[in-house]
This record gives sequence, structure tokens and C-alpha cells, in this order.
Amino acid sequence: MVAAGSGVRFGSEIPKQFHSIGGVPVVLRAVQSFTTRPDVAQVVLVLRPADVANPPGFLSALSASRSSGASPSVIIVPGGTHRGDSVREGLAALPGECTVVLVHDGARPFVDPGVIDRVIGHVRRGEGACPAIPLSDTLKEVDPHDPTRIARTRPRSKLWRAQTPQGFPRKMLEEAHRRAAQTGRRATDDSALVESMGFTVRLVPDSSRNIKITTPEDLVLAELMAGESQ
Repeated sequence: MVAAGSGVRFGSEIPKQFHSIGGVPVVLRAVQSFTTRPDVAQVVLVLRPADVANPPGFLSALSASRSSGASPSVIIVPGGTHRGDSVREGLAALPGECTVVLVHDGARPFVDPGVIDRVIGHVRRGEGACPAIPLSDTLKEVDPHDPTRIARTRPRSKLWRAQTPQGFPRKMLEEAHRRAAQTGRRATDDSALVESMGFTVRLVPDSSRNIKITTPEDLVLAELMAGESQ
């Protein structure tokens, strides 16, 4: 679970993943979506190095579950400068017996259990899987030399918005990140790296409820969603 971003767009001194939704921190909600599952053996939470060195109280308690015999255990590790660096750190911390790997954004607190099931199902068949929702808005491309001028309208019929958790056979994901590190390539999600190697990545229809907390407005929406689910 990747939660090592600086959250610049959120505009708060407190990292967005540490803000509370209905009294529960965003990242804790995300983690609990997996720690409550019997088919998840290990959760690795990747945070900024400063947050690992001086974690908030709820994360200290979460990490303590590692020694309590709880299943699955939670390991907290420091991330890197870029998202790909953080995913590689998380992969390196996984026990060798973990061959099915899911990568989830720590700022997505409302992932549906059924989506997780379908992602895992594809991975167990040797393929990658990416939750996504179809685009509903019309897409406009602007002139790179004049960003206020619309250059063209893009058809949306074949376009989907990628979400997480994205899942992959471990060796496939490790190879994708190894090649990316060698070439200096960066991507905003893991699926793009795996796709570039020619491996099959299946689309898993997701829900718009699986929002990613990016702005303060997202947090307001998340509070409403949390209230509806109580």
C-alpha cells in the first residue's frame, strides 16, 4: 500500500492520508480493507521516511499488530522519492511466499471487496488486473503553446479511468519495475509498466465510490460516503 506522497495538491500540513473520515484516518480505512481478509497474508504500508521515523499513534498501534500474532501482519517501510521507488521498497519487504501482489493507493479508503476478489482472480490465472471506471466527461486536448485554446476533442467511448488495487503475479511486477529502474522510466500506475512489457492486464469494472483523496473537496465527499455506510 503506497502512501508516501507529499500531498502537495491537498494543501495541508497534515498528510492527506492521515486526515480522518468519520473519525478513522484515511490510510487506516484503506489498510483495514485488506487486513480483514483471510486471503491476504501480508500488508506492507509504504510511508514517507519522516512518518516512519515519527509515526502518529494510530500507525504505531497498527505496526504493533505485527508482533501480536494478528493475521495478516502489517509492516511499515519508508518509501522513495517517486511512486515507483516506493512500490519497489514495498515489494522488497514482502515475504518470498507472497506470489500474488496487489498495489493499492493509501488515499483510497472505500475499495469494494468484490473488486479485490476479481483482481485476485485474474492474478491467480497469471495475468495483471486493473480496476477502472468508464469516463463520463467529454475530453478536451489543449494547444501546448496556448493552454487556454482547445486543440481537439477526444472520443471517450474506449477510455477508462484507472484505479487501485492493481494486481499482478509477483515476478511480473518485479520485472516491470526492474526494467523501469534501469531505463529511468516513471509511470503514474503499475499497470502502465506491465503493459509496456507486453503482458496481459485485464480491466476490472469498478465503482466511482473508490475515490482517491486528492483535494479537500474529496475529503468532504468522503465524509458523506462514510456517513451513508454507517
